[in-house]
Amino acid sequence: MTGRVLAQASARAVGQVSARAVGALLAGALQALAMVPVSPGLWQGAPTASPWQALPALLQLASSIGLVHLLWTAARPREGGVSGFLFGLAWLTGTFWWLFISMHRYGGLPAWMAALAVLALAAFLALYTGAAAAAWVRWSGASAGRRIVAFAAWWCLAEWARARWFTGFPWGAAGYAHVDGPLAGWAPYVGVYGLGAVAAALAAALYAAARLGLWRGGRGALVAALLLVAVPQTLPQAFTSPGARLTVALLQGNVPQEEKFESRYLYEALSWHVQTLARTDADLVVAPETAIPLLPDQLPPGLWEALVRRFGEGRQHALIGLPLGDERQGYTNAARGLGPEGDGYRYDKHHLVPFGEFIPFGFRWFVRLMDIPLGDFDRGPLAAPSWPVRGARIGPNICYEDLYGEELAARFVDPATAPTVLANLSNIGWFGPTVAVGQHLQIARMRSLELQRPTVRATNTGATAVIDHTGRVTAALAPYTVGVLKTEVQGREGVTPYAWWAGRFGLWPLVLVAVAAALASALWRRR
Repeated sequence: MTGRVLAQASARAVGQVSARAVGALLAGALQALAMVPVSPGLWQGAPTASPWQALPALLQLASSIGLVHLLWTAARPREGGVSGFLFGLAWLTGTFWWLFISMHRYGGLPAWMAALAVLALAAFLALYTGAAAAAWVRWSGASAGRRIVAFAAWWCLAEWARARWFTGFPWGAAGYAHVDGPLAGWAPYVGVYGLGAVAAALAAALYAAARLGLWRGGRGALVAALLLVAVPQTLPQAFTSPGARLTVALLQGNVPQEEKFESRYLYEALSWHVQTLARTDADLVVAPETAIPLLPDQLPPGLWEALVRRFGEGRQHALIGLPLGDERQGYTNAARGLGPEGDGYRYDKHHLVPFGEFIPFGFRWFVRLMDIPLGDFDRGPLAAPSWPVRGARIGPNICYEDLYGEELAARFVDPATAPTVLANLSNIGWFGPTVAVGQHLQIARMRSLELQRPTVRATNTGATAVIDHTGRVTAALAPYTVGVLKTEVQGREGVTPYAWWAGRFGLWPLVLVAVAAALASALWRRR
């Protein structure tokens, strides 16, 4: 009899553990789905507004509510930690699975090894989510209010750690799902990680209101949820004013990644970029990251000099992505500015991609397994100077540098020299025709919301687009096509609250608030 009871209890326990694990994985998968932006018309080059654009925000909230349920009902911190880890594993694997393509198709890693590498990266980063979940179960207390505040605080700390520690890889942060949602008004105040914390608090408040009911203590949670949605609708949003207006031409060469550095294809792509640069008549012409994949002294004799002369003769300017440097001084992934003043402007990428642009300590053996060129660059300065172009100030950034809004904000400490237009030069052809294109566009839109600056994006394969200072895509080319996007962009002057504090202090003010909230919740529980 006793044995039968023990067996039944064990079966129930195993079933509960299995159900919790499946629930965590499903909630994480829903979070990954929220990282797929709804961009009607993007693939035809004509993005339009749609009510469905708020769907990622709703999916992200639903996913977080599922995680809150798993943690709220966890008996021990270990249970919460496992649920948080599995949630993070499914979320992150489903968000950046396309890294597999760069390592397998273009890097030459066996498929099993590339898949294992993506899974290992997701598992490592999911440790932050797991640790935060365990801490919340252990120290959040029994009060619904303290649990809501603590969930937002621990979520914020987990996302910050993922973004900054070990060079950081913040792709897929929860706040990006809310670019088109009702919480977007928080962005110029608290940035993407603060927005993620607000979304976490909203999810916890909605769950608490539903769990407790209006007559059992849930009214306060419901009021908190309503305030989190209503407040950004009433907050001032106009922190910037119109600046100089420019016509821009953005080049999209659509060079297949397997051909980009192959000598038999290289000069065909090079010729297209050079000829298009020379015949375009916009105020500012922008060519994408490594549009010229050779050092200037490796180009055919006279070619670079001819480009310098072409833009030195009139009023036009060109910003061109190419590698710069030499063996003695080191190499950088860079952009060179050409104009009436010559080719004196140079931007060197600051935040480099691990394995793609620099080799982390102890991983040279892994890089040697792949056949990826341009693998070890030097860093440029953090607060790079703006480039003056016909009354505007252009602030370049290269590829995934635009994930780091706090680093872009470092250029806004002095409003008189801050960029009035952001220019992103990218090549994400490494990842094939995947959701990475839409995700990167969503990231750029968030930077425009945070800093209230228009962003022009010149990319190899997409999304080549213009984003206004409210985060709205005003013009775009269809991805994976060859073309030139010519349009007009309105620069902006002024500084948002987020640009002010993040430019001076980085993310530390947000981190300190989150730490204080987590400590207050834990100490109050102790009392």
